[in-house]
Amino acid sequence: MSSRYEAVIGLEVHAQLLTRTKAFCACSTAFGAEPNTNVCPTCLGLPGALPVLNGEAVRLAVRAALALGCEIRGTSRFARKNFFYPDMPKGYQISQYDEPFSGQGVLEVEIDGRTISPRIERVHMEEDAGKNLHDRGDQSIVDLNRSGVPLVEIVGTPDLRSAAEAAAYLRSLRDVLVFLGVNDGNLEEGSFRCDANVSIRIRGEEKYGTRVELKNINSFRFVEKAISYEIMRQEAVLDSGGRLTQETRGWDEKTGTTFSLRSKETAQDYRYFPEPDLPPLVLDEAFVHQVRAEMPELPRDKRARFVSELGLQPGAAVVLTQHPRIAAFFEEAATLYGDGVKVGNFIQNEVLRDVTTHGLTADIPVSARQVVQLLKLVDRGKISGKQAKEVYAKILRTEKMPEDVVAELGITQVTDKDAILAICQRVVEQNPKQAAALRGGKTALMGFFVGQVMKETKGSANPQMVNDLLQKVLGVLS
Repeated sequence: MSSRYEAVIGLEVHAQLLTRTKAFCACSTAFGAEPNTNVCPTCLGLPGALPVLNGEAVRLAVRAALALGCEIRGTSRFARKNFFYPDMPKGYQISQYDEPFSGQGVLEVEIDGRTISPRIERVHMEEDAGKNLHDRGDQSIVDLNRSGVPLVEIVGTPDLRSAAEAAAYLRSLRDVLVFLGVNDGNLEEGSFRCDANVSIRIRGEEKYGTRVELKNINSFRFVEKAISYEIMRQEAVLDSGGRLTQETRGWDEKTGTTFSLRSKETAQDYRYFPEPDLPPLVLDEAFVHQVRAEMPELPRDKRARFVSELGLQPGAAVVLTQHPRIAAFFEEAATLYGDGVKVGNFIQNEVLRDVTTHGLTADIPVSARQVVQLLKLVDRGKISGKQAKEVYAKILRTEKMPEDVVAELGITQVTDKDAILAICQRVVEQNPKQAAALRGGKTALMGFFVGQVMKETKGSANPQMVNDLLQKVLGVLS
């Protein structure tokens, strides 16, 4: 970005609430059903059908707002946002406008070793629209399964100043919502969507520039790329003497460019007015207090606790809290074993490569009890670290315990001092040049000799005993 300009970025995130039924009717919210099968007169917008607010959606929305430090308002109101798209059957969307249920929050975001605190303007509830499907040969259809699905819209204040900050903000927000159990964080399925408002201004100016909205970008990487491109595009327009237009633009991942969709609407264009079919939403103090009391530990707090109480390095804490199920698995194993660092290292190095996640679910191929027993076998000298990897491969996706696998395979760590000493002497005799170089000061060659002995024993020798005996044979005792 040119040093002459400063980017001003605000994000609007639409997150689907994890309810079984829609915001204002009893239709299922399940993803992937045949088009127009999860519908009824209410979400089809048929005359005479009236909305009834989903109480669970309210509870989840309040939970999200509380996690973001928002003020909860005792009384709020739904409004009709009027616009015409084929996927909006009523001709309006039930949303909240001038009287949302919450406002004034903040999100702590870590980026490049520093913490920024972009503000949240508001969190409000609304219903989703349907979806136009264009993959039906030479036909397009409107699928209204998603119409009426409950959302929270999280409106960020334009406090972000780079595409990287925007991507970090989205990742942090997604982590919060997923750990809360409010949203599954699935960008590909559209349950977590982002609109980015991007403008630039001369550095030092306070007045905002002309705002462009980037619509419905479905990955963190594309968000960063789209915003970066849009900043450069706006700079080029201004530097060439042109004027920017307030508009909505899309992102073309194939060309790596944004493209104009339509002129940007203003609030007046939507002709908001109070929703006459819904009473005011009243949230009493007892309800808010109950929701607050049921709040789970947030990822930022969990990482801090893993560092302070379990001794993890900050980077390891981040890796082990990338998903709530992974964090719970690690914590269970650490509690059973008693050494969080050793458990964390094993999970990061061995287990995570076999883990797959989807939404709030995670497929972890071993249990915490299996991991703990495996580590204890190494601690007791029953098997070596290399053998532990072999045993781990045998217990994957089974209920077998490591002790039983060790017995089945007939493996055990060689701890016979005389046998290992004989192998060490033979290895040294077979490599006289390396032995001379090591005795001459090239101590890094000790790793070569240890490796040769472990190769001879097929990884079954006790590594510490090998190291000690090699130092004795080579005459380089420390």
